[in-house]
Amino acid sequence: MKVLEDIISSITVDAPVRDVTKGIFWTALVSRHCGLASTMVYDWEIGGGKEPGQMSYLDMSATSLARGALLNSTMDASLGLAAINSLIDVDTVRCVDLNAGRYLIDNGQGKNITVIGHFPFVEDLRKVAGNLWVIEKRVQPGDHPEEETATCLARSDLIAISSTTLINHTLGNILSLCPSGSTKMLLGPTTPLTSVLFDHGIDIISGSIVTDPDTALLHIRQGANFRALKRTGSIRLVTLMKDQGGHKLQ
Repeated sequence: MKVLEDIISSITVDAPVRDVTKGIFWTALVSRHCGLASTMVYDWEIGGGKEPGQMSYLDMSATSLARGALLNSTMDASLGLAAINSLIDVDTVRCVDLNAGRYLIDNGQGKNITVIGHFPFVEDLRKVAGNLWVIEKRVQPGDHPEEETATCLARSDLIAISSTTLINHTLGNILSLCPSGSTKMLLGPTTPLTSVLFDHGIDIISGSIVTDPDTALLHIRQGANFRALKRTGSIRLVTLMKDQGGHKLQ
């Protein structure tokens, strides 16, 4: 939670909410920019929270919605991360056009790697890694359950963590289990592209910038997953490295 609090505190600007779009896979919020976050399971669908439609998001500011990232409701947290991402001015000069999966495959030769979340690239990564442990809530063949997280992390040289851990508030605990000498990457469209994350032990930040909001929103409404969204050309995959000397982004 401290990571989120520091990210929110680093944002010194506000803007009205101009659009909120919730798709099956992605939640998008437009204020200063178009911010994305993974759509997590709605609490009201499992009887745990409020139903949508009880308020108009367009009557709120982006910073007020960003505070929702701190709440236990996954619905509010998803929207909060999208709001955070809509407010951040990304330092594009320091961004490298680099896909996280490509980086891991190119730099994971023979290494012990843990990936938190089952990403599409894991089978290709398995071919080059010395050992690969994939931790997943919904275990697929070859994955490991959450209960084995500490054991896998303790043996890892390279650790890739899904940014959905910001939504379910597990990132802090995961980072506390990572060996001090390991390289840690936070990845996925939910990732806030802010160097505040470097202050919390992340070495590589890999996320996306929405370059064509109208096209992105259209396909999010139509249920596009991330691969489909990439094919539209409406997003840019970028990576920030700690050793680039990143500074706080506003």
